[in-house]
Amino acid sequence: MTQPDQVSIREVGPRDGLQNEPPVPAEDKVRLIDALSRTGLARIEAVSFVHPKAIPQMADADRVWAEAEKHPGIRYSALAPNLKGVQRALDAGFAEIEVVVSASQTHNRANVGRATEESVAEFGPIAALAHERLASVEAIIATSFGCPYEGDVDPARVAAIVDAVTEAGADRIAFGDTTGMATPRRVDDLLDAVDTDLPVLMHFHDTRGTALANVLTALERGVTEFDASVGGLGGCPYAPGASGNVATEEVVHMLHDMGIDTGVDLDALIAVAETAQDLVGRRLDSGVLWAGPRTRLTPKP
Repeated sequence: MTQPDQVSIREVGPRDGLQNEPPVPAEDKVRLIDALSRTGLARIEAVSFVHPKAIPQMADADRVWAEAEKHPGIRYSALAPNLKGVQRALDAGFAEIEVVVSASQTHNRANVGRATEESVAEFGPIAALAHERLASVEAIIATSFGCPYEGDVDPARVAAIVDAVTEAGADRIAFGDTTGMATPRRVDDLLDAVDTDLPVLMHFHDTRGTALANVLTALERGVTEFDASVGGLGGCPYAPGASGNVATEEVVHMLHDMGIDTGVDLDALIAVAETAQDLVGRRLDSGVLWAGPRTRLTPKP
């Protein structure tokens, strides 16, 4: 397949990145969102509207979103697990909503407290409400490539969920590699099984070091939308061993060297990764954060 000229990256650090860290003060979350908004990123997942007992790290979502700068031209989105969360996101003013449903029964019960079929059944009312409020709704299918509790997930099961949420009114589909179990082979297997005309986004974790290879595989299959998290922040509290998302600066670095435009200022993004590292108080795993881009030279001896 012909290489695309441009790829769209959605930055998920403020939500997916920080939900697996000790709680970060609201003002620091705002600082991170505002800094990311100045890097050229066109899409940012800002917060999630979940019950504070489930994800206490996101308990201040309303305040964070109220205080964050809203830059023209940037698509800000919020994640919600159910109809109540979607209502909160719409009331807060979001025009792009993401609703998560796990392909794995066990993970869906751990994550949102009900069966996968119950989450899928609620998608119709969710889409109707979002569209009534002139918002779009994306179905994020978590554990699309495997579940830490159940093991492999049949791509046919994921495809069936895609069909169901599409019929219910989804505007976009995202496939979540919640625990970093995806490999290039399994990316191919999933895309072979799924038949959809909706825009598709891939969300990879680098738990086992395959995230960039997975991005390349999806890219070769025509996918041009990806999630990534500044500094490689991230994980899922209900997915044991799910370390961080693929680092945004690593994806941007690779794509730019391939001649693919992301619209992102890499140097500015690396600076934000340093800020993110300070906010969480630990060393982040991004290689580009520590080594810099390949064009950064070392002084001659």
